[in-house]
Amino acid sequence: MRAKNAPGTQEDRFAAYIQSLAQAAGHLDRHEPLKAYCKGLLLPIERKSVEPMAARLAPDNVRQMHQSMHHLVADAPWEDEILLKRVREEVLPAMNQQASVEAWVIDDTGFPKKGTHSVGVAHQYCGQLGKSDNCQVAVSLSVTTRHSSLPIAWQLYLPQEWGARSEKTRESRCTPKTLGFKPNRRWP
Repeated sequence: MRAKNAPGTQEDRFAAYIQSLAQAAGHLDRHEPLKAYCKGLLLPIERKSVEPMAARLAPDNVRQMHQSMHHLVADAPWEDEILLKRVREEVLPAMNQQASVEAWVIDDTGFPKKGTHSVGVAHQYCGQLGKSDNCQVAVSLSVTTRHSSLPIAWQLYLPQEWGARSEKTRESRCTPKTLGFKPNRRWP
């Protein structure tokens, strides 16, 4: 997918794309950590948390890289809706050049987790594993063509035990105040 007005090489297009995302993240102090985090997510490493990513991205300066990426994902006040909007603006036109959108897909995605400290992690069904285990679950809305798909909306599912946690515990785990447990609804 080619970002708007991006130069020709794959590396140049990726750099232009994550620069565009960094600008959507707002304040200048978030730009470099967001770029590093995006690069880290593409690394061929087992654990995609900030510590192993920082060790691979900045082996001579792991502590500072870890701190800046951790601040971005845990404390920095950027809006995920704005970032998703920028992704849509960059990627959807490129998708539509190859083929028209054929379907909208609502899906849940489980992310296996080893610990229990990340927001929403609980023993619950994880589609990636095909069984119940520790994971986070998100619900997404995606548009699809014959060749690709793009999540255009995304919401973390908060299990009941997370919704019932004290405000102090929720705050210490950076749980958004607007995120709460929502029971399954049965349609008539």
